[in-house]
Order: sequence, then structure tokens, then C-alpha cells
Amino acid sequence: MGFRSWMKRKMGQSGPVIPIVRLHGVIAADQRPGRLNIEAVAPLLSRAFSFRQAPAVAIVVNSPGGSAVQSRLISKRIRDLADEHNKPVLVFVEDAAASGGYFIATAGDEIIADPSSIVGSIGVIFAGFGFVETLQKTGVERRVHTSGRNKSTLDPFLPEKPEDVERIKRMETDIHQVFIDWVKMRRGVRLKADDDLLFTGEFWSGVRGLELGLVDSLGDLHEVLRARFGDKVELVPISPRRGLFSLPRLGFAALSGDIAATIADRSVWARLGL
Repeated sequence: MGFRSWMKRKMGQSGPVIPIVRLHGVIAADQRPGRLNIEAVAPLLSRAFSFRQAPAVAIVVNSPGGSAVQSRLISKRIRDLADEHNKPVLVFVEDAAASGGYFIATAGDEIIADPSSIVGSIGVIFAGFGFVETLQKTGVERRVHTSGRNKSTLDPFLPEKPEDVERIKRMETDIHQVFIDWVKMRRGVRLKADDDLLFTGEFWSGVRGLELGLVDSLGDLHEVLRARFGDKVELVPISPRRGLFSLPRLGFAALSGDIAATIADRSVWARLGL
């Protein structure tokens, strides 16, 4: 809390303080700018919930999804802290809370979405490429030696095998069920549609999400918090602390990796038309 905020509180001129954590980006385990994962997010959440007098914690979600594991870990950390500190969590959806982004959003006690935001996409996707004919045309011979008959599952340079696809489908079904069970546990009777509509991987606008029970209301951060806590409410952004490891990475390899990651992230956003 800054000096001016401290002085206002001392003089009784300020209202309640609401810490705000912004979760923006694709969800992935690797540590890059614009990525969400438990290692990057956990310190922000801990600081937000440490505000003892705060009547609530606000979390802004803007994510097209990504890693199922990191989505679950972040969601669980939010719930663990909320239960430990006995604080309600208000989640605000901006452009998107889709797939893993929606998984995280459901950790909130309430989900407030912009009318034009995108919510849902409760499903699992596994995507890749096949280059079998490319190798044949270039005259390149692929040589693969494995210990374990399934070690080369979905090798992009080998013909796709039905048994590989079946194994991937089983894995996707398992992960999808974890997602479904979490949403049902968190949203419960607030869901207003059947499973065969809600859990197909389809996504909707915030308006339609409200009708389906995926969100609780429509609005934005400042509008809702001022309406609930008064015009003097003080919004305190919880930002990452800059340190040695926040310095830009140097070198061609680092630059190439960042470009590739940016392209990959853009492809995830593009699935939502964003």
C-alpha cells in the first residue's frame, strides 16, 4: 500500500481495500512473459489474500486456456487460500475465460463477465501435424528405434495408427471428466443446461453464458466493486515483483524461442477469434 493510501486510511478518508490479481495469457508450465502457471501466479495470490481487512479478493481472468494441469493447480490454490482466509473471491472475465481460463474462473464464488466476453469451451484438445508425404517427396528416410511398442505414439513422420488415436482419446476423456467434475462441483445448481450442451467444448458470449449458468452476472470490475463497496473503495493491483530473473533474455536461441512461443500463444487465442 502506497504512502497516499496509508495517509487516507489514517485520516479516515478511504473506503475498503480490494486487492486485484490479473491473470492474463495462455496457461502453460514454461516460464515466459504472458504465460500463466502456478509458479508465477502463486506469489500474487498469496499477497492478495494477505490483506486482512479486505472484504473480498478480485481476480480478473483473460485467458483462452492451455495446460489442464496448471489450470487445476491455479484453481485449487485460489480455493485453498479463500478457505484459509475466509474471503469471498469475485472473478471478472474480460475478453475470455475459455477452456483452462474457465477452469480458473470457476474457482471464484461469483463470476462476473463482460457481455461480449467469451466463456466456456469445456473440453480437451490434442493437436499436431503429419509430415509422412513430405518425407517421401524429399527422399528422406525416417529411422526410429524404441524400447516399448507405444513410445512413438503419433510420431508426425510416421503414418497415424488407429490404436494411437484410441489411446489419445481415452486420455482426453479422463482429463475432460476432471474438468466436468470441477465445474459441476463449483457451479452446482447454478448450471441451467444439460451436459450434452455445456460440456461439448462449445464457447459462448457472456450474455449466453449468463443464460446457461456459466456466469452469475454481467458487468466490469470498477462498476461492480463500486456498487458493492461504495465510491471510496480502493482497488490495489497485485503486480509481479521485478527482480534478477525478470530481466530480458538475450541471444538468438532465446529470441527464437520467444517468437515461437508468441506464435503458439496467438494460435490459441485465434481459436476464439481473438
